[in-house]
Amino acid sequence: MRAPGFTGGTLDRADRVRHEPELLRAAETDARARLLVLHGLDPELDADDRLVWTGLDAARGERLFLGYVDGIPRFTAAPPHGQPFSGARSPALFAMLDRFHAEDAALYAAARALVDWHGRHGYCAVCATPTASFRAGWGRQCPNCHAEHFPRVDPVVIMLAEHGDKVLLGRQPPWPQGRYSALAGFLEVGESIEEAVRRETLEESGIRVGAVRYVASQPWPFPSSLMIACIGEAENEDIAIDVHELEDARWFTRDEVRLALARDPAAPFGAAPPYAIAHTLLTAWVEGG
Repeated sequence: MRAPGFTGGTLDRADRVRHEPELLRAAETDARARLLVLHGLDPELDADDRLVWTGLDAARGERLFLGYVDGIPRFTAAPPHGQPFSGARSPALFAMLDRFHAEDAALYAAARALVDWHGRHGYCAVCATPTASFRAGWGRQCPNCHAEHFPRVDPVVIMLAEHGDKVLLGRQPPWPQGRYSALAGFLEVGESIEEAVRRETLEESGIRVGAVRYVASQPWPFPSSLMIACIGEAENEDIAIDVHELEDARWFTRDEVRLALARDPAAPFGAAPPYAIAHTLLTAWVEGG
């Protein structure tokens, strides 16, 4: 089974550097240290489809320490304080995603999520005072109430409901014509992964799910989710979609899914691209995983 996109990175996050100013200064003054080139939140790729890096003096905002790759310090930069910030995904970025080298995709995912977090968390959630970056960019601290804030991920279940040799897929109106994919939704407080899979499947499609098995996970940096891929055993086949969530939902056979993954013109639907964990999930199901 192909590894999900944005995984398989080689970054040494070097947590010790975040806590020791002397180590951080050594990384910042290392002549080999490099800064990730970002245009807003979009990366730049060179002629070989590799991420573009530059010197640390090119940073317009505060430098954020990512870690080491092959012993070389790697940084990105937070948005300048007070600058309008948009975390929206651009068409240019989506045109790049299929071109990323796996290790670059994982590194970009970490950098993008961290920069995005700084751009959206400039004020204390406790007292609304402007906060300051600390721990080499892996936290923000309030000078008023001294609260400490750290980047977090939002867990999302993404799941297939299977019934015999068929699997349930849905589509949302913004998706490309003919695209069908796995259902998905955020975990709610006080809820297990299995409970979230059952609740979301029932809410969106009217299908009740019994046993749930885990398949894989994926960091999804738009802005900072953790996709948790599962397969659940459907207890019925009568679809009743939530029109606020889905445009349509259908059952597809294993052979139909296999055609879609191969991008066969005879496929009855278009599958998610390979960098999406929905593609990994469908592949696992087709292979009997």
